[in-house]
Amino acid sequence: MEYDQWERSLTEHYRRPELAATLRGALEKAGKTVRSYKDTAAFDEFHMRGREATRELAALAGMREGLAVLDLGCGLGGPARLLAAEYGCTVTGIDLMAEFVDAAAMLSRMVGLTDKVSFRQGNMLALPFDPATFDTVWSQHTLMNIAAKQTLFEQLHRVLRPSGTLALYEVVAGTMAPRHYPVQWAGDATIDFLVDGPALLDQLATAGFAPLIWQDTTAACLQWFETIQTKMAQRPKGAPPPVALNLVIGPTTAEKAKNTVRNLREDRIRVIYGVLKKSDHG
Repeated sequence: MEYDQWERSLTEHYRRPELAATLRGALEKAGKTVRSYKDTAAFDEFHMRGREATRELAALAGMREGLAVLDLGCGLGGPARLLAAEYGCTVTGIDLMAEFVDAAAMLSRMVGLTDKVSFRQGNMLALPFDPATFDTVWSQHTLMNIAAKQTLFEQLHRVLRPSGTLALYEVVAGTMAPRHYPVQWAGDATIDFLVDGPALLDQLATAGFAPLIWQDTTAACLQWFETIQTKMAQRPKGAPPPVALNLVIGPTTAEKAKNTVRNLREDRIRVIYGVLKKSDHG
């Protein structure tokens, strides 16, 4: 797929016009007041297992006060705000979708974290940052849409400081194919660029990253998704939509959740934690 076509297809898949206004309206309608980053936990982490997974990855990666972090595919900024509030990091988020960036900035203003987090719209394959800017690059469910992973990993190597850390929580291909669609990251195979774990490690090594931790967390993700499915099935007919990730995923939320469960059960996808250190090329 040509780059322009890829960007158009990706933008179309994730487009959520007036997302910030939608979130604000849903919160007002539900009578929810946002004063703390904890108040947005139900909808601002667009990945499996939400904040539990974010905290697990932070522990594995040794996040601590004073680190400068780049959050790839930052979405609504939930992980960025958690890393700032709970670990004392300064976080810069980047996302292709302007509406996600606008919503992330709005929520950060609401909770008073604009001194620790910032967001910008941009292309991860041509990061608009100087070399050696960040201590850690953070990526949760981002790589599945990237075909040119080698280009991305070279960009990450460039913007990381010496001995910097790459923290990953990513979906990878399982042993069975094809995948069931639609899923959260793709309506069909045209923007789904999953590779399996060994292939991903090879690409990272070529770009100059040495693994410290590589853990499979598929079972926990399957259990989490099965619980979500049960809760969705138990909602009374006619009940107002929850203030949750359905506001971001849209009307196909239930179908995408069902297919993700099937893909996890049938080993069509797996989920991994990875913590890698920047090393010299070659």
